[in-house]
Amino acid sequence: MVQVKICGVRTLEDAAACVEAGADAIGLNFWAGTPRRVDVETARAIVQALGERVSFVGVFVDAGEARIRAVREATGIRWVQLHGEEPPALVEALLPEAYKAVGVAQASDVEAALAYPGEQLLLDARVPGAMPGGTGARFDWELAVEVASLRKLTLAGGLHPGNVAEAVRRVRPFRVDVASGVEAAPGVKDAAKVRAFVEAAKGAG
Repeated sequence: MVQVKICGVRTLEDAAACVEAGADAIGLNFWAGTPRRVDVETARAIVQALGERVSFVGVFVDAGEARIRAVREATGIRWVQLHGEEPPALVEALLPEAYKAVGVAQASDVEAALAYPGEQLLLDARVPGAMPGGTGARFDWELAVEVASLRKLTLAGGLHPGNVAEAVRRVRPFRVDVASGVEAAPGVKDAAKVRAFVEAAKGAG
């Protein structure tokens, strides 16, 4: 069954609601340029409260290795998602519990994604001029099908309760990832939308 990651969670209340809805992973974003940013202290409290029940992923954009390792140590987060212009060497240094997120608009972007090391990859929509991730835009899922057969693929980009089942059936990813598609406002999760998303994703197989 496909896993579900709810990304951009900012409060313990929202994180608990995601866990209760059946999410497998929660993304905590440490990039200062997003309204979904969480501080280290809050992230630590969330992980301490719920870490036995769900996997946590720290999301970073062009942060240095020392900063990433420091946040990982301070919060107890195991997994790292690199969502900027990070080189393959940084992913390699943080393996095995790290993966690269790559924006996709055309086939050459998929080729670039596959050049990164690690068992896992995340494909998101590439939107020129927009922030990396959380845009609500989607890309052509057919570009992700081959990747899903080669790696543990996390499919992101424009997913919501109304289209995630189709995405799962067409791409067969390891995990689906959603932020804006289950929100009442940027950084504020809607518990009903989260539940609907999880149910639709897992119901699709």
